Amino acid sequence: MTPVDDDAPPASAAESLELIRKEQAAAARTIALNPLLYYVPWGGAWLIGFGLLFLRFGPGGRVLVDLPAWLPLTSLFLLMAVAMASTAVVSAVRGRGLEGRSSWQGTAYGFTWFFAFAGVGTTTNRFAGLLPEPERGLLWASASVGLVGAMYMAGAAIWLSRDMFIFGALLTVINIAGVLAGPGWHSLFISLGGGGGLCLLGIVLQVRTRR
Repeated sequence: MTPVDDDAPPASAAESLELIRKEQAAAARTIALNPLLYYVPWGGAWLIGFGLLFLRFGPGGRVLVDLPAWLPLTSLFLLMAVAMASTAVVSAVRGRGLEGRSSWQGTAYGFTWFFAFAGVGTTTNRFAGLLPEPERGLLWASASVGLVGAMYMAGAAIWLSRDMFIFGALLTVINIAGVLAGPGWHSLFISLGGGGGLCLLGIVLQVRTRR
């Protein structure tokens, strides 16, 4: 019986190129960001949290469902904390396989989120007290969502992702429409369009990565 040499070089240039392609694909899968673990927790947080805000603090101050006043925001913040933890874990695992330029891009982009929200939060907090309660909530929500839309479009330019740019642009349009519609409606728009859109984006990207 003739022994088989597993370490034998490829028999042709075509086999060499195919071997390189397979190794590159395997490496990409190893360090790739899992879209479902990244986008779905945030989408779920927005879908549920802003949905509860709409039901409790509806258009014109109507109470569509008699929930405790503290429940919507508490649910939103808790779910966002879970999403933040999921993002941190996924990003840390992915970062182990990156170095050089890619590592710097990811680190800089992550710190940009932190500093951008710190700036927006400080500015919003300075002027929110001058507004009535419904308008105050609208200011906080619209400023935060607007920043998220801008960050997604900036991220699209960094990683050359058309899907990220489209979502960021659509989120911005939805946010503007919600502001024009007023308190209550904005929560509904962000719940369905923002939260639902994030979940859909995660599913679409996951399907594409498996092809």
